[in-house]
Amino acid sequence: MPERILVLEDELSIQSVLCELLTDAGYEVRAADNGIDGLAEYRRGHFDLILLDIMMPRLDGYGVCRAVREHAPTPIIMLTALDDEEAQVKAFELQADDYITKPFSLKLVLLRVEAVLRRSRQPDPQSRDIFLYGELRLEAETMRVYRGQDEIALTKIEFELLRLFLANPNRVFTRGNLLNQGWGYDFAGEEKAVNIHIMNLRRKLGVDCIETIRGVGYRLAKN
Repeated sequence: MPERILVLEDELSIQSVLCELLTDAGYEVRAADNGIDGLAEYRRGHFDLILLDIMMPRLDGYGVCRAVREHAPTPIIMLTALDDEEAQVKAFELQADDYITKPFSLKLVLLRVEAVLRRSRQPDPQSRDIFLYGELRLEAETMRVYRGQDEIALTKIEFELLRLFLANPNRVFTRGNLLNQGWGYDFAGEEKAVNIHIMNLRRKLGVDCIETIRGVGYRLAKN
């Protein structure tokens, strides 16, 4: 059974191109041109992923993302003309899984859709380790992170980044490495997104465990 994708985009020419691209790739696609109709479509049936514009009539993409996150962890990719850091930070704080700015290449969109869907499927059955770092505990099998007795709510990307650092305590990761291993693709133009995720991860953990290697990237700080 094909995976189902909901496209919420108010520019009908872009919506049509995205729907055709995804249908040709083998996905089942539904679409809406405003946030209210998009949420109604979402609630009528199961979707494996949402492609979500931010600047839409009736209810913007942030509102849609917030409403979806109140009920389900359905993967969401923001697809928008807003390219400033503040817009991206807000999207990731609402637990969007990825962020693509317009104009975009169709090949890139398809690559990112495939990467996010691959991450959202069942965890690797061999990844059943528990990682410890000071008060932090990451349980790979259940995808949960704790600081002491308190669970920390992380997005899938934040969880995968933390697991990558904990599993490779002595390795320095470039932003390109993190894109490729955490996101599942290698695209230098999105390296700013890595910085935003690291910033959010540090804030949520409340522990200074990720060290910046100036001019190179990041690594796990010595415990």
